[in-house]
Amino acid sequence: MENSIPLVRTLDGRSFYYAFLAGAQRIFENQGLLNKMNVFPVADADTGTNLASTMRSIVDSPIPTNNIKMTAAALADAALVGARGNSGIIFAQFLYGFSNEIQNEENLTVEKFSRSITKAVTYAYEAIANPVEGTMISVIREWAEFINTVKELIDDFVELLIKAFQVAKESLADTTRQLEVLARANVVDAGAKGFVLFLEGMIDFFKNRQSIRRLAIPMNDMTMDEVVTDSHEEVTFRYCCEAMLALDLHPGQTKDTIKSAISNMGDSMVVAGSEKRLRIHIHADEPIKLFEAISKRASITYQKVDDMVMQKEISHNAKWPIALVTDSTCDLPAEILEKYQISMIPLTLQVGASLFLDRTTIASEQFYNLLESSPVYPSTSQPSYKDFINKYSYLGSHYKSIITIHLSKHFSGTFSNSQRAAKAVSEQNGKEITVLNSNRISSGLGLTVLRAAEAIEQGKTHSEIIDLVESWSTKNHLLVSALTVKYLVKSGRLSHSKGVLGKLLRLRPIIEINDDGKAVTFGKAFNQKGSMKLVMNEASRVLEKGEIWGYAISHIKNPETANWYAAQMETLTGKKPLFINECSPVLGVHGGPGTVVLSIMEK
Repeated sequence: MENSIPLVRTLDGRSFYYAFLAGAQRIFENQGLLNKMNVFPVADADTGTNLASTMRSIVDSPIPTNNIKMTAAALADAALVGARGNSGIIFAQFLYGFSNEIQNEENLTVEKFSRSITKAVTYAYEAIANPVEGTMISVIREWAEFINTVKELIDDFVELLIKAFQVAKESLADTTRQLEVLARANVVDAGAKGFVLFLEGMIDFFKNRQSIRRLAIPMNDMTMDEVVTDSHEEVTFRYCCEAMLALDLHPGQTKDTIKSAISNMGDSMVVAGSEKRLRIHIHADEPIKLFEAISKRASITYQKVDDMVMQKEISHNAKWPIALVTDSTCDLPAEILEKYQISMIPLTLQVGASLFLDRTTIASEQFYNLLESSPVYPSTSQPSYKDFINKYSYLGSHYKSIITIHLSKHFSGTFSNSQRAAKAVSEQNGKEITVLNSNRISSGLGLTVLRAAEAIEQGKTHSEIIDLVESWSTKNHLLVSALTVKYLVKSGRLSHSKGVLGKLLRLRPIIEINDDGKAVTFGKAFNQKGSMKLVMNEASRVLEKGEIWGYAISHIKNPETANWYAAQMETLTGKKPLFINECSPVLGVHGGPGTVVLSIMEK
C-alpha cells in the first residue's frame, strides 16, 4: 500500500455513507453510457436512468450517522423506495441483505463486512425468479466471494476494495462471453458495469478522501456517442412494471403469495424487501391484469410502467431530434402516441389504500365500478417531481431537445412539477427542455399535442414549435357536457350547496375551458337532448369564425353521444374527427360517466 493512503481497519457509518455517495456519483456521471450499452434483458436503453434514480433516492435522504447498522439500514430503505429497473431493485435487495445481516455493531471489521456481504448475495439471488449469469448478480457474487477468501489475510478496507475491484472488473469482462446477446452487441452487461463504476467511486473516496461537499452533485449526462449497440432482440413482454407494496392491511399475504400470484404473468421477475414492504419488478404484457391481481393481495403505494417497445424504438430509431411529452389527460389514442413517439407521463388515481396509474394500471370499467362502490371517493394527484426527473434524464440521452405540453395548470400541479424537473435536468445535461401549459384538458390537450407532433414531423425547429403551441391556445375551443353535477360535487370541483340545487333541478351543466385555462359554466340544460343542442349551438358559433384545423371528441362511457357529435360536426365541416377516445379516468373522477368533451381547433 502507498504510504499516502491512510489505513482503514474499521468501517463506521459515516465513512460508509460518504463512500456510498462517491459510488453514486460515478453512476450519475456515466448515466448516458449505461443507457447506450443496455441490451439485456431488453434493449430499452434505460439502465443508466434506473440506477441513477435508485442512487438519487439515497442521495436525497438525510442519512449520515456513525453507527454502521443504522446507516446501512437507512441506505437500504431509501434504495428500496427509489429503486427502478431490474438492476436497481437487485442492487436494493443486496443492500437490504447487507444491512439485515449486520449485527448490532457500530462499525465493521473486514471479517464482519465479508460475512454480511456474503449473506447479502443470497438475498439478491432469492429475489430473482430466474437468475441469469453474466449480469450484475454474477459480478456482485464473484466480488463478494473474493472478499470472503481473503478476509483473514487483509485487515485494511482500502487494500481489500482495491484488490476485490480487479476481480469485479474481470467478472464484468466475462459477461460478454457469458451472454450471447452481449457478445453480438460487443458490450458488457450494463447493470454489471454500473456496479463496477459504483465500486470505483467508493475506492476513489477512500484513496483520496475527497471533500464531502463535492459528492453527489449530479454531473452532466454523458451520452458517450462512441458506444454503439446494434441489438434487435425481440421484446418478449412489452411493459416493464414495478411497484412498492405494503402488506400490513392484508393478513395472510406474504412475499411468496405475491410471487405465486404474478409469476405466470411475465418474466424478469424480482421481488425485494421484507415481509411487510416489498418492491416488485416484472416484464408483462397486461399491466392492468397484473396490478388488479396485486391489489387484491397488497396495498400498492407506488407503481411504474414503462413501454419497452417504445423505449427500444426511441433508443434505436428515434424519428426526430425533438422529443414530445405530454400527460395522461391528453386523451390521444395509443396508435397516435406510437406513430409520433410521444411520451406520456400518467397522473395517479388513489382508490382506498392503493394507487393506480391513469390509463395504465387500471381498466376504465374497473375504475368506474370503484367510483360507485368505494367508501372513500377516489382522488387524483399529479406525477411526482422525481417521475419527471427520470423521464427527462432518459429522453435527454436520446434526443437533442424536449418539448412537453400539459393540461391547464389550473387543474393540476402537473405543469409545476414538470417545469421544476425540466429546469433541474436541463442544468445537468445542457439539453433544451421546454414545458408548456396548454390551457386545455382532454381532447383539447390532445389536439394541441397532435398538432405539435405534426409540426415536429414537418421539420419545424424547437423555437418555432414553442411559438406555434402558444398561438394555438386561443384557437382551441373545448366544450364539456355532463349528465349530472353529482361527480363534480364529490370531487370537490363544485360546492355542495350548488350541487344540491343542481340535483334538485336535475341540471346538465355545460362547461367551457376559457383562454386562461379555467373552467366556466356557459349553460345548463334539463335533459341530455337540451345539453347536446347547447353544445352544438356553441360549436356552430366557433365554425362561423372560419376554417378549422380539426376537431376531436372524448367521452366517459358515452360513445353514443360522442358519435352523434361526430356526425353533426362532419355534416357542418366535411371533416371526420381526428380521433374519438375515452376520457382519462383522472378526468372521470370529476365529470363522471356520461360526460362528453368536444374540442375544436381553428386553422
